[in-house]
Amino acid sequence: MKLHQFRNSLILLLTATIWGTAFVAQSVAMDYIGPFTFNGIRFLIGGTVLLPFLFLMGKKKEELSETVGKQEKKTMWFGGIFCGIFLCIASAFQQFGIKGTSVGKAGFITALYIILVPVFGIFLHKKAGMQLWLSVLIAIAGLYLLCMKKETFALNHYDVILLFSAATFALHILCVDYFSPKMDSVKLSCIQFYVCAILSFIMMFITEHPDMSAIATAWKPILYAGVMSCGVAYTLQVVGQKDLNPVIASLIMSLESVVSAIAGWLILGQRLTKRETAGCVVMFVAIILAQLPSKRADGTQ
Repeated sequence: MKLHQFRNSLILLLTATIWGTAFVAQSVAMDYIGPFTFNGIRFLIGGTVLLPFLFLMGKKKEELSETVGKQEKKTMWFGGIFCGIFLCIASAFQQFGIKGTSVGKAGFITALYIILVPVFGIFLHKKAGMQLWLSVLIAIAGLYLLCMKKETFALNHYDVILLFSAATFALHILCVDYFSPKMDSVKLSCIQFYVCAILSFIMMFITEHPDMSAIATAWKPILYAGVMSCGVAYTLQVVGQKDLNPVIASLIMSLESVVSAIAGWLILGQRLTKRETAGCVVMFVAIILAQLPSKRADGTQ
């Protein structure tokens, strides 16, 4: 693995850490406000956090030619809108699903995007070697041990909603993988956040009745999700996915489930069982296996 790929892997690990700790905030906020209200506000905050960085970057790029500028703007808006639509749908499904199922099952089902990414990638001519497929299967086994409390796996309609969330997150990862090498990472993140916020606010006014007192009560989880989960983590995702196999990227980001369990133990005093600990270990084995040097099906190292 090249140095910049190793660096990007560490960036995605940090992304997973932030998302894992933010999972609690997403669940707590649902006790006070609706899913679209929560998503609209947090993604609005996420986009606003990035505006100062865009201003500073704009000054440094004034010397670019007008032709390059026009092409960049076209790619920027096209990519930002597409990524924003997928992000809005995936986040909405996730928030609705969290409301009606256990946290463990929600974490397991959402993280199934790690197998959907290579499956969807087949239709986009993105090849994954046997080593990556094996890593995906091992990671799923680890997620099952970590998240599922019983041997049975019965799905309710909230679980089905989470399956749609996992599928849309997989599409979002592939969308970011396509556009991130073609444009500035911060611009892509900022646009997708505002697109997601606008769409969420539209649905909020159609389907929900936002209450300012309830929003004020939930300001802590909203602020953490907006600044850290959106402004920081999703931007790190765009940066980290550059020149990195999307299957490996999805495997690393799926560690948010492991981080959630560890955070619950350290912060909330929720002790990990032997089964959950084994799940964490298996997940890390899958990630390590995916990172080992091997000639993949696409001919790269």
